[in-house]
Amino acid sequence: MSTLLLDAEALYADLLKGVRRLLMPEAALVGIWSGGAWLAERLHKDLGLAGEPGAISSSLHRDDFGSKGMSASADHTKLPFDVNGRPVLLIDDVLYTGRTTRAVINELFDFGRPASVTLAVLVDRGGRELPIEPAFSAARVTLAAEHKLRLARAVDGRFSFDVQ
Repeated sequence: MSTLLLDAEALYADLLKGVRRLLMPEAALVGIWSGGAWLAERLHKDLGLAGEPGAISSSLHRDDFGSKGMSASADHTKLPFDVNGRPVLLIDDVLYTGRTTRAVINELFDFGRPASVTLAVLVDRGGRELPIEPAFSAARVTLAAEHKLRLARAVDGRFSFDVQ
């Protein structure tokens, strides 16, 4: 276990402010399964948005599908709105290589053609392998490649981080 200390609740408050600035009229919030979906759900509520946020899985478009096989999260894509012509604000908990974001964008386009796709993340840990950059990140941290940073959600809905 690492000694890196990140206050997920304080970062969430920053993310809320950043998303509020990025939010365009008629925009849909879509969270990347699972941590991003938790964030999108809470952001949607805290912003007082109508309808439901979307959730999207990267499983069907991952470039490591052949070695990992089908993930249990493959059936977690739920977009309760038409994406065609709509601005989409994509939410994720931790951005690292950019490969999950690429896979999610491919999945999103299977449902239609959004007007735009903007990415906001709780934590950007660098290490990009693809040219993907968030429009907003609440924090930027550097971790060794062998470490994992995961968002956790308590029963009461509060967020924390697990660093391994």
